[in-house]
Amino acid sequence: VELEYERNKERYELLKWAQKGLKNFTVVPPGMGICHQVNLEYLAQGITIRDGWLFPDTLVGTDSHTPMVNGIGVVGWGVGGIEAEAAMLGQPIFFTCPEVIGLKLAGTIPAGCTATDMVLSITKVLREKGVVGKFVEVFGDGLDNLTVTDRATIANMSPEFGCTVTYFPIDNRTLEYMHVTNRSPEQIKIVEEYSKENLLWRTGNEKIAYSSVVEFDLSTLEPTVSG
Repeated sequence: VELEYERNKERYELLKWAQKGLKNFTVVPPGMGICHQVNLEYLAQGITIRDGWLFPDTLVGTDSHTPMVNGIGVVGWGVGGIEAEAAMLGQPIFFTCPEVIGLKLAGTIPAGCTATDMVLSITKVLREKGVVGKFVEVFGDGLDNLTVTDRATIANMSPEFGCTVTYFPIDNRTLEYMHVTNRSPEQIKIVEEYSKENLLWRTGNEKIAYSSVVEFDLSTLEPTVSG
């Protein structure tokens, strides 16, 4: 890290000045981790406040694994540099309303299997389905048995699935994760209350009309190798 600062001293001085001089601009210093992990653990708010209004948090990033943040109920995906610059300057991003594929999970991961086995198996299923350019939303009783780390691992593989996002709705697991990653109690309360009032909270009883549904039983997982 010291060598990084030494080699890029002028750049970091500029960024430090910009952070002090510009509103809504935060710089994450070197050594904090890869960007999509920093988004998940530190930057994402779930629900954001702007000019006194509450909005669902969203994200675009120049990293193809930006959808990892979908694991805590934030819609985000990777974009090119020009689109990212436009977003930083306050310009909207336009896209065609996509098909939304429901991924219904049941069961629990068996002993001896890992999150890697899970995502490799789901990758096979979604590639066979064909989800390029589509949104995937995960639902079903199987979600009760997945930690946010498991969910983020699945969402992180969106580029391998071919979909734009792999979205996990907000629930108690999300709030627990926000607590252990040091989000403030006030922020967690906002996320819970806003989500419940605006139908973003997962109850398990939602009646959502997806473009189509793919079902996957986690209890059928076996140790998997990809090569």
